[in-house]
Amino acid sequence: MRIRVTHQRITLALQLILLGEAAFAVWGQRWFTAFLTAMIIAITFFPLLFERRFRIHIPPELQLAAIGFVFASLFLGEVRDYYTRFWWWDMALHTTSGFLLGILGFLLVHIMNETEKIHVHMNPGFVAFFAFMFALGVGALWEIFEFSMDSLFGMNMQKPMLGDPSGLTDTMWDLIVDAIGALVISVLGWRYLKNPDKRSFLERWIDSFIERNPRFFKK
Repeated sequence: MRIRVTHQRITLALQLILLGEAAFAVWGQRWFTAFLTAMIIAITFFPLLFERRFRIHIPPELQLAAIGFVFASLFLGEVRDYYTRFWWWDMALHTTSGFLLGILGFLLVHIMNETEKIHVHMNPGFVAFFAFMFALGVGALWEIFEFSMDSLFGMNMQKPMLGDPSGLTDTMWDLIVDAIGALVISVLGWRYLKNPDKRSFLERWIDSFIERNPRFFKK
């Protein structure tokens, strides 16, 4: 209970920071910044709405990780221009996205593997492989989205590096760190399925998800 309250307070603090930024943007008539910040605030409520709509209870650790990622990528990255100020910001976030997407992919296939409504059973190696490919696939789709936005609307989502105005180097490094993050999660997920007694942050998050959603794991 104490952990949940702590995560809720941190989430509230991030939302208040965003609200303050939106208010200052409106005061300064920076309408695009105000709109983007308002959209970010709305996104931070998605985990709560997702729980209520689909009755899938997301552990507070996962909720905070997702909200923190949105805050770091959209607010600090785009609004505060951290992508330009810190060369490593984009790579760090893509590594994190590999972690989060790997966890999502692992949980999706783990639910399918355990629920009685779907008559299928996959070995731990395939579950880990699915999680890896899921994260890498979504990462590739995001790179296609960035390229499309830059080509069609003249945006700068790819953040071309010096000496490479095409953005190819940035895209490849994004995919590489996506793969690294996804690989780490896949290995930890495989270890969890093979040796449930092993403990790491991923095992704790998975156990918390299973405890909060027992209806998906009834044989």
